[in-house]
Amino acid sequence: MSSHNTTSIQALSRLIGTPDCPAIVDVRIEEDYSLDMRLIPSSIRRSHKNVDEWALAFTGRTVVVSCQRGEKLSHGTAAWLRHCGVDTSSLEGGFEAWRAAGELLVRTDLLPPRDSMGRTRWVTRERPKVDRIACPWLIRRFVDPTAIFLFVEPSQVALVADRFEAAPFDVEGVFWSHRAERCTFDTMIEEFGLRSEAMDRLATIVRGADTARPDLAPQASGLLAASLGLSRLFANDLKQLDAGITLYDSFYLWCRDAAQETHNWPAPPRTQEATA
Repeated sequence: MSSHNTTSIQALSRLIGTPDCPAIVDVRIEEDYSLDMRLIPSSIRRSHKNVDEWALAFTGRTVVVSCQRGEKLSHGTAAWLRHCGVDTSSLEGGFEAWRAAGELLVRTDLLPPRDSMGRTRWVTRERPKVDRIACPWLIRRFVDPTAIFLFVEPSQVALVADRFEAAPFDVEGVFWSHRAERCTFDTMIEEFGLRSEAMDRLATIVRGADTARPDLAPQASGLLAASLGLSRLFANDLKQLDAGITLYDSFYLWCRDAAQETHNWPAPPRTQEATA
């Protein structure tokens, strides 16, 4: 049973991919990390050795710390963060328990280089509609919550990618792009190892909206309409991205928790058991 200073795998799993997800800090030593270089979704790597140097960067946030087995490294790091005033717990059982439970793990070998602040950088065409919002949402929520996205003129994507060490996406002739009938969002889910029932359902909706295939899912037309509306509501691509993140949060939680739920009017009468 989890103590007040630990977080269970089930509890953390429910938070990942949502706006309420805590900062997840992986403090595995290099020897353990080299055995499996995947990460719990949205994790960032830090060393327990210099926790005093990076602790204050998490002021005002909630943090879950994970080491290999959920023992001394995560408990000690979490205690130090609490000493610095950061609301922190350690992951019960650590990375090994998370993996054994069959939870999602993110591949890290395909990520672009990180900048001096530890952020990955990505670049794509300006004036995004569907895929160029869906992919940043996926990266921010599951891969790198601090990722930077650059929206530039189509002719400048390759040049900016080269000069700023940013990964180009959703343009022709690059790794992170459409493949056959599948869109860039599908590619990222597959390559990062993020397939799940909810993510597959969301990918079908995104694909339908992004490739003029509303027949793929009833929700595709609604996503396209909302996406086109956002592109006209915001002249600034980054402000559109911020609004789009909330849109995809909603679609993801529908895919995960509410796909079978219906709504009608008038509401059905409450049963006697429900009112008791």
